[in-house]
Amino acid sequence: MSLRVDFIKLDPGVETPAQAHRGDAGYDLTSRVDVTLEPGRRSLVPTGIAVAIPDGYAGFVQPRSGLAARHGISIVNTPGLIDSHYRGEVKVILVNLDAVEAFVIHRGDKICQLVFQKVEAVDFVEVDRLGSTERGEGGFGSTGL
Repeated sequence: MSLRVDFIKLDPGVETPAQAHRGDAGYDLTSRVDVTLEPGRRSLVPTGIAVAIPDGYAGFVQPRSGLAARHGISIVNTPGLIDSHYRGEVKVILVNLDAVEAFVIHRGDKICQLVFQKVEAVDFVEVDRLGSTERGEGGFGSTGL
């Protein structure tokens, strides 16, 4: 059974989100505008769609591996989080991490992937201490490279 996600094309010329291959986790989103990303610069790029993610789920906007590997294009706040109650246009903060080459994005280019995940509701309970574990407070490289 698949998850139903209603969406609106805010721009009738943009592509419907789609998997590149059956079974892919991510749904490709495209750019609604032309943009040039100079080296080291970022830009908020609109996709031309708005989504209604069901309660209990969230959308995560993630970089495209090919853009990252070939051109150094990533997402500043990766993954970008889309909460279930957000109804505005999906926009992506793309960054050009290449130190030399500008990168041109054309309207209709695939710029990111949207992945949906179930998220649990949480009740935080304040306690006097946490249970112990073998790892304890070790983090930030405490287990080596």
